[in-house]
Amino acid sequence: MDRNTIIGLVLIFILLLVWQQFMAPSPEEIKEQQRLQDSIALVQQREDSLRLIEQQNAPAGEQAPAQEPDSLRQLKNQSEFGPFAPAASGEDKELVLENELFKITFSTKGGRIREVELKKYFKLVEGEGRKEERRALKLLEDEKNKFGYFIPLANLPSGGINTGDLYFQVAGADASSITLRAPAENGGYFEQRYTIKEGTYNIDYQLSFKGLNTVIPQDKDEIQLTWVNYLDKLERNELYERRYSTVYFKPADDDPDYCSCTSDDVEEITGQRIKWVSNANQFFNSSLVAQEAFSSAILETRMLPEDANDLKLLVSKINLPYNHSEEETFAMSYYVGPNEFDRLYDMGHELQDIIPFGRSIFGTINRWVIRPLFNFLSGFIGSKGIVILFLTLIVKVLLYPLTYRMLYSQSKMGALKPRMEHLKEKFKDDPQQQQVESMKIYREFGVNPLGGCLPMLLQMPIWFALYRFFPASIEFRQASFLWATDLSSFDVFFRLPFELPFNMGAHISMFTLLWAVTTLIYTYYNTRHMDMSANPAMKYMQYIMPVMFLGFFNTFASGLTCYLLYSNILNIGQTIVTKNFIIDNEKIEKELEAYRQKPKKKGGFQERLEQALKEQQKVQAEQAKRRKK
Repeated sequence: MDRNTIIGLVLIFILLLVWQQFMAPSPEEIKEQQRLQDSIALVQQREDSLRLIEQQNAPAGEQAPAQEPDSLRQLKNQSEFGPFAPAASGEDKELVLENELFKITFSTKGGRIREVELKKYFKLVEGEGRKEERRALKLLEDEKNKFGYFIPLANLPSGGINTGDLYFQVAGADASSITLRAPAENGGYFEQRYTIKEGTYNIDYQLSFKGLNTVIPQDKDEIQLTWVNYLDKLERNELYERRYSTVYFKPADDDPDYCSCTSDDVEEITGQRIKWVSNANQFFNSSLVAQEAFSSAILETRMLPEDANDLKLLVSKINLPYNHSEEETFAMSYYVGPNEFDRLYDMGHELQDIIPFGRSIFGTINRWVIRPLFNFLSGFIGSKGIVILFLTLIVKVLLYPLTYRMLYSQSKMGALKPRMEHLKEKFKDDPQQQQVESMKIYREFGVNPLGGCLPMLLQMPIWFALYRFFPASIEFRQASFLWATDLSSFDVFFRLPFELPFNMGAHISMFTLLWAVTTLIYTYYNTRHMDMSANPAMKYMQYIMPVMFLGFFNTFASGLTCYLLYSNILNIGQTIVTKNFIIDNEKIEKELEAYRQKPKKKGGFQERLEQALKEQQKVQAEQAKRRKK
């Protein structure tokens, strides 16, 4: 062991001795703690003696009720709660604040929100005869929920107290605000003030600490909030409700983020401040937004069994800065309400990102293109199903140039079909040569066999965006159209007495079934002139895919399957009109022949593809020769 190591170990040992001496309680504190313990033991001994005498004197068959003397209870509270002993006992009362949007019920035990009822939204449950019944929709109502602050205190076995164990006094109340206060022995207090306004789901929430700087240790500069929230099952489609529910958060200097939606997950945010934390269901959320910032947090999502009464368990441990002032406050906004984009956007700090529209380009399309367009149409069209029809029509009109290019490319391929049939007959015993000759013809006439695919690929961002838009938009929640009672969930046209495999549900979705039928019709009409001899499997796969997707879309949002059905019908109409009345097939023949007469430049994708086919043909020929030898 070298000299530096020895010196380092000696310094560490000296620091440990100094730290132990510094943190050790003073003789007066030790004496006070011992006095309390002795008093508790003495009172407990007297209580046991009195209880034994009462039991002996009680009539036969009767048991004297066990009651704890006030003196013993006070001593226990003093030992367990220290300066907050006056708030350790009391009566749990309910208090109410409400406006036209929600009704908030508070509990004096812990001074917290016990439940929030949203007046304009309802929960649908199955009643007798499988009929849907409307029930009041409540958030934060689970009895297992917790919401309390840990206040560190010296000389307590637990190191401090949890405000969820305290009984708060009503220090002030009127029609729009409630002030709940937990007093301390030194005249200080911990206070929570809630204030609401008309026309909003937002609660102004302020904590006040007065006179606690003398009882909170100087080395403690944070107050920790523990928020345990059991999310309730609020929607019919539990599969997607579970997928879109989790804890969201926003670092003060970064973009919003979230815990995993599909598995247990823990996010530890240290070293950076946090602006807000949100517990989000599919269509509703409870969010704490700091006026300044939280100092750090540990956020956790726990999956629950599918047969559990609750959807998920969210646990948030959020640290608030404490400055040891004689009197200080920490202000927050507490939003408890629906995931309405405009409301969340108006609160600022990108809180609207808790709506699961998707990330990157898909989320951008949903937030700033599809959503405003949908809201504009909803302004003068009452039915959400008709709005989807017009939305589909507008999307088709905007994408028609791409659709036209795809159909034009297909028509050019159709014009070459007789020549392809001739090659098929000429090289029927040599598929490789048949492909090589086909590529020659495509190059000769300037036809790209993949020309119809590019326009479809360019439309993919719109399709993926709409895939997220319908189950994430609260505007479709419980909106009915035709036989669908909720466009944000699957439509039930026919119920089955059993569950279909692969989570397909116990029902038949008519929108999904009609989508599959129209997809098969569109596929047949669109490809009947196309030559697929080079890849026969593709011909059958395009008919199999819609059938396979029946199971997937059977449990998806009926707003999306309704859109897909409209899209197929419009696609069929566009194809018929474009191919029969807009595209001039004679002009295409002349165009192909004109291109054939032009001098050809060497190189290009088709020539490289043709060369690759020739090389593959040579390799296969050589392998055939070796096998013969």
